[in-house]
Amino acid sequence: MSADHEIDNLLHEERHFAPSSEFAQNAIAQANLYEEAASDRLGFWADQAKRLHWHKPFTKTLDWSNAPFAKWFHDGELNVSYNCLDRHVEAGNGDRVAIFFEGEPGDTREITYAELTREVKKAANVLTQMGIKAGDRVAIYLPMIPEAVIAMQAVARIGAIHSVVFGGFSADSLSSRIDDAQAKLVITADGGYRKGKASALKPAVDEALAGDKCPSVQNVLVVKRTNQDVNWVEGRDVDWNMALAEASDEHEAQAFNAEHPLFILYTSGTTGKPKGILHTSGGYLTQASYTHRNVFDLHPENDIYWCTADVGWITGHSYVAYGPLANGATQVMYEGTPETPDWGRWWSIVQKYGVTILYTAPTAIRSFMKMGSSIPAQYNLSTIRVLGSVGEPINPEAWMWYRKVIGGGKAPIVDTWWQTETGAIMVSPLPGVTTLKPGSAQVPLPGISAKILDDDGNELGRGHAGLLVLTEPWPSMLRGIWGDSERFKETYWSRFEGMYFAGDGAKWDEEGDLWLLGRVDDVMNVSGHRLSTAEIESALVSHPYVAEAAVVGAKDETTGQAVVAFVILRQSQVEAAGDADHVSKALRDHVAKEIGPIAKPRTIMVVAELPKTRSGKIMRRLLRDVAEDRPIGDVTTLADTSVMDIISGKVAAGAND
Repeated sequence: MSADHEIDNLLHEERHFAPSSEFAQNAIAQANLYEEAASDRLGFWADQAKRLHWHKPFTKTLDWSNAPFAKWFHDGELNVSYNCLDRHVEAGNGDRVAIFFEGEPGDTREITYAELTREVKKAANVLTQMGIKAGDRVAIYLPMIPEAVIAMQAVARIGAIHSVVFGGFSADSLSSRIDDAQAKLVITADGGYRKGKASALKPAVDEALAGDKCPSVQNVLVVKRTNQDVNWVEGRDVDWNMALAEASDEHEAQAFNAEHPLFILYTSGTTGKPKGILHTSGGYLTQASYTHRNVFDLHPENDIYWCTADVGWITGHSYVAYGPLANGATQVMYEGTPETPDWGRWWSIVQKYGVTILYTAPTAIRSFMKMGSSIPAQYNLSTIRVLGSVGEPINPEAWMWYRKVIGGGKAPIVDTWWQTETGAIMVSPLPGVTTLKPGSAQVPLPGISAKILDDDGNELGRGHAGLLVLTEPWPSMLRGIWGDSERFKETYWSRFEGMYFAGDGAKWDEEGDLWLLGRVDDVMNVSGHRLSTAEIESALVSHPYVAEAAVVGAKDETTGQAVVAFVILRQSQVEAAGDADHVSKALRDHVAKEIGPIAKPRTIMVVAELPKTRSGKIMRRLLRDVAEDRPIGDVTTLADTSVMDIISGKVAAGAND
């Protein structure tokens, strides 16, 4: 079936689910949000911001005079950490559980808001004693343990800027991010638990800092999680546990300007060099807390919320470390993988803590589908009342399985669309308001303006696929690319004047609901993680075997997209490379080392030539046809049309891990 036919089938989805009466209480209030935002967009956002605590109240909502560089609430001052912690304790909610932590080995911790506030204050004092000041950058490379949230909050509390790097990334990826941000401190752990064993983290940090690769780093703060033996550099490495034990738990949160930088988060770019997406404080926290509260119909005094995302990704920032804490929510943190010790682990956690709101990725949902509904059926999931999906479009059948098997056939699913760059959810149904449609993200949230355009910038109506753009600034929007304002303008604002181009294709269906159609640039979405084709190609070509490489994303029923690589071997290396299986293993392992296991190609095809136009541009569209085993498209623009006959006849080398 062609991609166009698949899209047409999606857009004729006839299954609809009306709002449940359970949500009737909030339905009117939620519906009013659309009217309020439509009549006075800036007034609407000002009202959302006023739900935070401002040390100095703002009087100006938006300054867009230097577009595309926005300033939201820019004459106001606040402290992000105070909003997430102190104010809840001062309001009498210090005994409320902030985090139920479930370690993969089975160890647990129950951390109240009062306890979390004390730990963050201690960590803030440790950072200050180590010479970290407002504006300094701190790299965080930790597993999914409470210390990751404590570290992020402590950095924010003192006005420093954190750069969290996913613990699955390699030493080289870590090094490049530390160096680009010029971080003064790295916070890491000896390791974490994953897939039933202790997985080391500290060695990657040591390798990333070896020699003079990251001269800006002065100290490494190490959390003892697994108690593995690790290398210790005297004078540089500091024991987190000992340092906090000796630190004072008194720390007054100082106010910072609403536009003070909060964090840098690196995401893949089409050039191969990761982009440091910069987010600031007031606008980001306003939208992260507003969306968390409304999209999930949060009742902090009753709900147990669980977002399964790692803090190394934007979802873990907005919907683990900041949004839920700003709203005084009780949440679950789980360290390990869904299948450890068996595929019932997630559902045992839901049952144990009485999870009411579950937010996860379609990749996980499809993995559970493969294992069958008999596993979750062994657990009591009746507490779940709202389900969420994030990271990529969810196909209708996975949506239906999620609702029926996990949601008991009644829990609404909020299928959310947003990006690292947007900072918070932009498109989603609202429980109690939206009639749900499997597979569709549906409508922009109140306060968000979106259009679908053709290549020439003309707005498209219902039923026409085009390019998704955001037409008005929003509070949690990125404020730039770290150290490269020109790249920021060129990447996001140059395609259509005055509008943010999201890089995604989309289509309104005949009922006005939005369907996301995937990336339109050379960035893949693997298990909800954005990976650059250029970055993986660079890693492949850095191996002695490879002369040239082209990478594409191919549909995968588990991960959404999978990495498929086409490589030309160096003539001098053909004999040394050996058979296709050996080449595949060597190159896949090399990519895992250079970038991280998430980027490891599912398949590697050794070819004699790549399809190129007469100007030398690789036609990845044709390689996608091969990777997805569909008829080869138009080859008339190729310099050598016979290339595709040869490539399509190749047998794929390599297999899934």
